[in-house]
Amino acid sequence: MGFLQEFKSFALKGNVMDMAVGVIIGGAFGKIVTSVVNDVLMPPIGMLLGGTDFSQLSVTLNQKAIEAAAAAGETVEPVLWKYGAFVQTCVDFVILALCVFLLVKGINTLSNLKKKEEEAPAPAPAPAPEPSKEEVLLTEIRDLLKEKK
Repeated sequence: MGFLQEFKSFALKGNVMDMAVGVIIGGAFGKIVTSVVNDVLMPPIGMLLGGTDFSQLSVTLNQKAIEAAAAAGETVEPVLWKYGAFVQTCVDFVILALCVFLLVKGINTLSNLKKKEEEAPAPAPAPAPEPSKEEVLLTEIRDLLKEKK
């Protein structure tokens, strides 16, 4: 029973729940970034480079074996080095890293603004106004009466 209680207290801590939410949101955000890269950024870049689809770029590593098999009337599965998919993934990563950097930078800026507001010294209290002539006179009378007693 102690193990279950310990696990329950661990799983329900605020930090663990925040981390779980962050991982879920991060996964969804990663899909959005992948879509932006694959569907928005890479097609125009590919078009500028002559209609290249980066996700399909590859080099066949066993070309000689394929040619030899074709000459013998057989088929051999090509072994592909898919560098285009790697380029695509690198672009995904750079965009995702940039977004996370900007998000963290924004949060830190807001956090620093809040800290500065909290650390700002309270304005000094206004000096007490000068007593009026009547108050000075009454104070002197009070002091004289105290001396007589």
